[in-house]
Amino acid sequence: MLDFFIQLPHVWQALIATLFTWGVTAAGAAAVFLFRHPGKALLDGMLGFSAGVMTAASFWSLLAPGIELAASLGMTAWLVAAAGFLAGGAIVICGNCFYSRAGKGLHRRSALLVSAITLHNIPEGMAVGVAFGALAYGLDGATLSAACLLALGIGLQNFPEGSAVALPLLRDGCPRGRAFFFGQLSGIVEPIAGVIGARLVLRARLLLPWMLCFAAGAMICVVCDELIPESRKSGRSMTALCTLFGFALMMVLDVALA
Repeated sequence: MLDFFIQLPHVWQALIATLFTWGVTAAGAAAVFLFRHPGKALLDGMLGFSAGVMTAASFWSLLAPGIELAASLGMTAWLVAAAGFLAGGAIVICGNCFYSRAGKGLHRRSALLVSAITLHNIPEGMAVGVAFGALAYGLDGATLSAACLLALGIGLQNFPEGSAVALPLLRDGCPRGRAFFFGQLSGIVEPIAGVIGARLVLRARLLLPWMLCFAAGAMICVVCDELIPESRKSGRSMTALCTLFGFALMMVLDVALA
C-alpha cells in the first residue's frame, strides 16, 4: 500500500492526503454522536498540541524549502520569504474581518461558524498540495515524509475544528445528523485547495517559493489567531506544555525522517 502511494503522481498524493485531512474533520464532527459535552481540558490540549505541530511544520516543511528554492533560482530569498509569508497571513486576517463584519447582521450563527472554519481550511489544504507538488523538484527540505507529516499535523488540527463546528450546533438544538453534516462540510475545501496547490506548483516552478512562504504565513496566522487563543480561554497551563510537545514532536520527526 505504501509503495503504491509513493509511485502515484504528486497531484494524486496531494488529493489522497487532503482527503485524509477532510476525513479527520468528519471524525471530529462525529463527536456529536458520542457525547454532548466533551471535556474542555481534552479539547484545549488537542488545540495546543496542534498549534505546536503546525508551527514546526510551517518552518521545516514550507518556509525553509521556500527560502532554499528562491536562492537557487537567483531570487532575493529574504524578500520572497518575507513578502510571501506576510501575504499569507494578510489573506487569513482579511478573510476573518470579512466574515466578522458580514456576520453582525445575520441571525444564523451556524452559517458564520461554518464559513469561518472553512476559510481557515483553504490555505491549509493548499499547504498540503504545495508540499506534495514541491517533491517534483527534489528539494532537500521537501520530502515525502515531510509532506505526509504536514498532512498529519493539519489532520490533528482538523479534529477539534470539526468538533468546534458540530458541537455548538448540537447545543443550539440542531439535529445530530445535520450538525455532523455542517461540521464535516467545513473541511471539504481542503481536497480542492490541495489539488489546486499541487497543480500550480507543477506548472510554474517560479511560483513555488512564493507559494511555500505564503502557505507558511497563512498557517502561522491560523495558529496565532485561532488555535492558541482558543486553547488558552480556560487559562490552563497544560495547553502550553501540549504546544511545546507538539512542536518538539514535529521537529524531531521532520528532521529525523527528512
